Amino acid sequence: MHKRRTTLGALVGAVLLTLSATLAPVAQAQTFPSKTIKFVVPFGPGSGTDTSARYFARKLQDMTGQAVVVENKPGANGFIAVKQVLTAPADGYTVFIGSNSTLAVNAALFKELPYDPVKDFAPLTMMMRSPAMLTVTPQAPYQDLKGLLAYAKANPGKVNFGAGSAGYQLMGELLNDAAQVQTVHVPFKGAGETMTAVASGTVDYAFAEVTAVQELAKGGRVKVLAVAADKRVASSPDVPTASEAGLPGFEAYTWVGAMVSAKTPAAETAKLAELFTAISKTDETRAFYERIGATPMTGGPAQMHAFQKNEIALWTRIVQQAKVPQQ
Repeated sequence: MHKRRTTLGALVGAVLLTLSATLAPVAQAQTFPSKTIKFVVPFGPGSGTDTSARYFARKLQDMTGQAVVVENKPGANGFIAVKQVLTAPADGYTVFIGSNSTLAVNAALFKELPYDPVKDFAPLTMMMRSPAMLTVTPQAPYQDLKGLLAYAKANPGKVNFGAGSAGYQLMGELLNDAAQVQTVHVPFKGAGETMTAVASGTVDYAFAEVTAVQELAKGGRVKVLAVAADKRVASSPDVPTASEAGLPGFEAYTWVGAMVSAKTPAAETAKLAELFTAISKTDETRAFYERIGATPMTGGPAQMHAFQKNEIALWTRIVQQAKVPQQ
């Protein structure tokens, strides 16, 4: 009798242990998130990526009751930020707020990347898209896009452009190809540094997203020659499109999206995707982006995955078309 009780007790214990192990991930997913979440941004303050990260951080904190901190890790074409995300515990508490540069352009521009932007990440949602603006110092000897291009043609190899990421570098190279001019790329760590260089006249011109340009333009520190979009930006109605300014069909956009390490458990990834997508679809988010000249993007994981692959293909074609040497 004693032996039967012992055997029965062991059996019940084994069943409970198995059941506990089975239910543990479910319980964890149900309580996720239960501690501070970190957003890692590959650019410094003042960029559209940083602006998006801080907006979504506030909204995610309101929705979950958990603290959300934003950590800027600029430099090295985003490699520093990517490494931090991919070497952190893959538990859903470290989120990469990436852009077209880190998640698409780098794949086209570099022969060998220390990461795979598709295989190493699991997409959560798209966040926003913003047209690039072409800016110069107010003291420049040209006052419009035609003047800049004429000056560049008259001075081949002597005009330079600043770029805070690989994406902006390719925009500059795309302009060279479209306008048949030769200008020199000068790298910076982000949009903020680039705009400071433009304002001081350290570089002749630069592309940057609307969010990084508008306040400096309003303050007279930089002059915007054109917006690389199919229509004017509502927040800067006096700025002509590139087509209107003399370069027909020239368009270039930046975009921002959220990802986690591909090793993150499916339940945590799905929960984050649900939260991020919900934020992106609110009227408040649309109004926020419209105020800064951007457009919200609302696709979930599947849509973002397809969009990212299309973007990599697009920029690969541009690298080949403009004959940009791979790094």
